[in-house]
Amino acid sequence: MRATAHPVRLRIMSLLTGAPMTAAEVARELGLTHANASYHLRHLHAAGMIVVAGEEKIRGGVAKRYRYDRARDRLSETPEQKRALFATLGHELIRRTATGQFESKILLGDGEFWIEPDKWLDLRRRFMDLLGELHDAAQPPRTPGTIHTSTTVAMFEMESPDEQ
Repeated sequence: MRATAHPVRLRIMSLLTGAPMTAAEVARELGLTHANASYHLRHLHAAGMIVVAGEEKIRGGVAKRYRYDRARDRLSETPEQKRALFATLGHELIRRTATGQFESKILLGDGEFWIEPDKWLDLRRRFMDLLGELHDAAQPPRTPGTIHTSTTVAMFEMESPDEQ
């Protein structure tokens, strides 16, 4: 889980949503050294968070192309690991808002809701479908005709006050 609880690795996973990329491409896009990008990519790959999407010959060597594996099962993570990920996501959201354009169309929602279990499962599934559609529609960074957006969704069941 430590693989994702790092701001640079979270940015790399977000970047690899749009297209498979090599370490050199990731380094250029995020302003990292090639060695640093490779280091983080190796850790993400070892943790099963990204997969090798192919290899290509570049200047006599072989460069791996990595992509984000959105199908990875997160159910096996411990509550502590999930809390670490949420904390990292919170910091990433702060970083993204520093460059956000808030004059444009914004969708923001937050709340603690009490909801029937069947409705919760239905809404959760629909959000998952929409996130899948968003991931599938993602393009490589700086593709002409695209806009750079930020999307963060966190939905989870909470303990009732009488269960705490």
